[in-house]
Amino acid sequence: MIPSQRSIRFVLDGTPVAVDDAPPSTMLLDWLRIRAQATGTKEGCAEGDCGACTVVLARRDADGALRTEPCNACIRPLASVDGLGVLTVEGLGGTHPVQQAMVACHGSQCGFCTPGFVTAMAARLATGPVSDHTQACEALAGNLCRCTGYRPIVAALREASDTLHPGGAAGEAAGLPAWVKALPAPEAAPLAFAAGGVEWVSPQTPEAVDALLAETPDAWLLAGGTDIGLWVTKQLREPRRWIRLGAVGALQVREATATGFEIGAAVSLADAFALLRADHPELDRYWARFASPAIRASGTLVGNIANGSPIGDAAPVLIALGARVVLRRAGDDGPLMRELPLEALYRDYRVQDRAPGEWIERVRIPRRRPGQRVIAAKLSKRFEQDISAVSLALSCELAQGTLTGVRIALGGMAGVVRRAPAAEAVLEGAAPELETFARAGAALAADFSPLDDMRASRAYRLAAAAGLLERAWHAWNGDGPAGVDDPALDALVRGSLP
Repeated sequence: MIPSQRSIRFVLDGTPVAVDDAPPSTMLLDWLRIRAQATGTKEGCAEGDCGACTVVLARRDADGALRTEPCNACIRPLASVDGLGVLTVEGLGGTHPVQQAMVACHGSQCGFCTPGFVTAMAARLATGPVSDHTQACEALAGNLCRCTGYRPIVAALREASDTLHPGGAAGEAAGLPAWVKALPAPEAAPLAFAAGGVEWVSPQTPEAVDALLAETPDAWLLAGGTDIGLWVTKQLREPRRWIRLGAVGALQVREATATGFEIGAAVSLADAFALLRADHPELDRYWARFASPAIRASGTLVGNIANGSPIGDAAPVLIALGARVVLRRAGDDGPLMRELPLEALYRDYRVQDRAPGEWIERVRIPRRRPGQRVIAAKLSKRFEQDISAVSLALSCELAQGTLTGVRIALGGMAGVVRRAPAAEAVLEGAAPELETFARAGAALAADFSPLDDMRASRAYRLAAAAGLLERAWHAWNGDGPAGVDDPALDALVRGSLP
């Protein structure tokens, strides 16, 4: 066992805090409510799905820039906020423009969900104005209301935006307490401690991660914790060792080179999606339906693909784009490195091509090619903050009137996210006609034999996936039924049409 090197240290509502006795499985929400008596933050679902537990996290980037973002405290390990600032609804002090607007717009009834809405809105407005209805809905996508209805809450967000950002002007940490803007950079000393027979380690180099995993191959690698947190709150599990990747500077790399995008294991979903937008702005609507702002701020892209869920929304897109993963583990003479296509990582449900102690250091995604067309869509029972029943991503090039380089990947159709070789073969070398896309959809039955489960039946999944291929044709050609990424359809679903 490792000795405790120092306390968990962070700033809570402007007051420095040091915690010496919290086991690694302690979630931030539990500590806030039980130990700090900050009971304004609520527990609704204990899985990051309802937003009642939302707080604001503040931190300094490596370049010293201040970042503020929403966080689901129910699935955020307390030790992972070491060096950060934590702002709760109590810390807003009752005078924030969002709170005043919620009262004026009649945005609260029972009040249980209100603190989460208030902190989520405060986090969003700290980064800039909310200029339209769609932006407002996206900011609130991770918060559920069961009695008031969303219209007055959206109105409150828009009113508070006008107050904080008159004329649409942006400002750093707008509306947040002064202590947030004065937040110092975290100390350099790594956090390591043991409690209740369980270790928490925050290494600072990839080599240190290699060594720790060589000692304990079944340790939990924690990047954002948006999935691992549920292992604790829902499955009551705990490992012998937690290894947090957030302090490893080399894993925070996110850059665009001449040939591809390099995204390290500690890069958040939000930052990864922003980077990919340079080549693929057409994926904006798909990424906006990926969980919620709080999940995208904490969760990581590599963590999502390492989880290997057959309904993970990132893997279909990355496979369609030709992504590759870089794996590493400790060797006798240094790290053993290898690279493989992302689709080759997944062997079967929860079975991956990884040796004991091997982990994903980064993902590499090729740059956009001339003539490349990319489209992605997900189908789920809720429009926002929901797991896919079926997700599809298609990438191809149009050259001299024919389709080439066709890659189709689907989630929700098998025990892993997989490509669709039979459907790809129908499109490869063919003219982009609707009838061809329909035949490709019919060929999916040769690629997949989906299960019936609570989310969808086998017949629905096959029909829906085929329909998504036809919708892709309509979206590209701009006619017929609403496309996969259709603003008018978005507006209708969100209730913003006149």
